[in-house]
Amino acid sequence: MNITIVVPLYNEEESLPELHAWIQRVMKANNYSYEIIFVNDGSTDKSWNVIENLAKKDDNVKGLKFRRNYGKSPALYCGFAKAQGDVVITMDADLQDSPDEIPGLYKMITEDGFDLVSGYKQKRYDPITKTLPTKLFNATARKISGVHNLHDFNCGLKAYRKDVVKNIEVYGEMHRYIPYLAKSAGFDKIGEKVVQHQARKYGSSKFGLNRFFNGYLDLITLWFLSNFGKKPMHVFGFLGSIMFMIGLFAVICIGADKAYALYNGIPQRLITESPYFYIALTTMLLGSQFFLAGFLGDLISRQNPSRNDYQVEKEI
Repeated sequence: MNITIVVPLYNEEESLPELHAWIQRVMKANNYSYEIIFVNDGSTDKSWNVIENLAKKDDNVKGLKFRRNYGKSPALYCGFAKAQGDVVITMDADLQDSPDEIPGLYKMITEDGFDLVSGYKQKRYDPITKTLPTKLFNATARKISGVHNLHDFNCGLKAYRKDVVKNIEVYGEMHRYIPYLAKSAGFDKIGEKVVQHQARKYGSSKFGLNRFFNGYLDLITLWFLSNFGKKPMHVFGFLGSIMFMIGLFAVICIGADKAYALYNGIPQRLITESPYFYIALTTMLLGSQFFLAGFLGDLISRQNPSRNDYQVEKEI
């Protein structure tokens, strides 16, 4: 099979027939063998009924239906697990990703030798409340991930060599960082293609500011785990040693200052009499505890065998 198209969706009943017809035209025009895997992420509308009807008319259509809404990353994870095509292409179901880009993406994988190709929506039709945070987010992601040639990490339109999707684990909300995950797994031939961005035709955007902030938290987690996930003592031991040395130096300084004051008969107020001592101590301790609790919790989560256990209600 040439191509698997994975389409995660949530409440997109109006756009699905048009998207399917568009994909079908492109596939027939290029004589591709293909499958379309629609992953219904707990939609509350009639999206699953639409998928069932499409599957009756087209043997290339497959579907997964989650019992509840898990998110885009779980939808991609399950879609990747079912994919059989040599090239796997992901796109959103809202018609903002153009299926006309599929042949170009396919050639970049099969002929140009890329492991992963990410779409770049150079001209967008989104409101500034979405485009501005996206630009800031992408700039930070490029800096931290080291994947400097990508302008749009979060573009839903991507193409992958089959080996890539079978050797990376997309969980939580890590779909934004699949290029980073691929690079960490050794797939470093990552390219970019300028793609057309369509204005939303049906429904409403699922984007919220909480995703913007969660994206930064996920990026920090991914960077930390990719660098220190298997050797946490290297960083915690180093930081602990530095903190101990700073504390020891401070104690020596305080002791020397007290000894000097006593020797010369200089009255001096105890350092513990200042409220700022307790404020600084409390905030530093709480900050360290919160960070360590979050990091250790994520380490435990990565070892959880049921981390990617999602309830699939129906499958076509």
